Amino acid sequence: MRARAVTILTAALLAACSATPRAPFRHSVAGAALPWTHTNFDTASTRFTFAVVSDLNGGERPGVFEVAAAQLALLRPELVMSVGDLIDAPTAEAGALTREWNAFDRRVETLEAPFFRVGGNHDLTGTVLRDVWRSRYGPTWYSFVYKNVLFLVLDTEDLTPERAQQIFVARSRAIQADRNGITNTDTMEYYRMPERVAGNIGEEQAAYVTRALAQHPDVRWTFLFFHKPVWQSTNSPGFRAIEAALASRPYTVFSGHVHSFARSERQGREYFTLGTTGGGQNAKDPMAFDHLTLVTMTNQGPSIAHLRMDGVLAPNGKLPRGGDTLCLQAMKCEALRTR
Repeated sequence: MRARAVTILTAALLAACSATPRAPFRHSVAGAALPWTHTNFDTASTRFTFAVVSDLNGGERPGVFEVAAAQLALLRPELVMSVGDLIDAPTAEAGALTREWNAFDRRVETLEAPFFRVGGNHDLTGTVLRDVWRSRYGPTWYSFVYKNVLFLVLDTEDLTPERAQQIFVARSRAIQADRNGITNTDTMEYYRMPERVAGNIGEEQAAYVTRALAQHPDVRWTFLFFHKPVWQSTNSPGFRAIEAALASRPYTVFSGHVHSFARSERQGREYFTLGTTGGGQNAKDPMAFDHLTLVTMTNQGPSIAHLRMDGVLAPNGKLPRGGDTLCLQAMKCEALRTR
């Protein structure tokens, strides 16, 4: 009796395994007339979606990043990229930096998708900040391939240790002066340093990137992520070498740092400077707003949507995590205050 039961069960399992898979789309409509346009669903196995978050620091506004994390949980990208300035790092005291990174790591633990760190000037300016980063997260530039798409993460704070320390000292003085309410801080040394705006890519990093490009000549697309819009630099031969290596392939660039959204074209490719995801905003700048960037990779190339955070609502029609109580675009909030 037991042998017969085993035989029957085995036959049932084999039948189930050999059965034709059920079609993903089934309907109950009879006849030739159909109430839908077509059944060419966008279900290619090569299709995937990733998100990009922009500057969190440089005047962080509390609560915004937590709202962004909740919105990312609703959007469910496969991975989340960044463009730097993840912590404030007003000092080079290792203990304080460790506490800040611990706090940030707890924040991104709420994301279901893997989060890829990109270093900004708040994260990497000066030797101490770089040492802490490397001890926790490894290299400041790296690459990976996902579904035959190449992701390149660059470090625009790539300077000699001596120059990096000079910039850190000048930056610290400017930050302290601003906190002390001193006016005209934009005349201080830090604001005259060319690296403050566009950063730099050194020879070693440029060589690494060009090698990575040579090693992956047949990927579907290439994405670059870095903090400062280094293409605006008048003296960055490293990035010029990278652009020369990129010239023959399809690619897209994402940067941050200026806390204002902009799109430009170089070499027939899109270069984005993203706004903020919690960082400080200029109330007079209409392009300074909190947003998430959603990129859907298709066989025809990327489809890029920039989603303002004040429009990504939860099922109840409200912004998650109390986002309705926050200012997500300084210009609008300033206008409300002055009416």
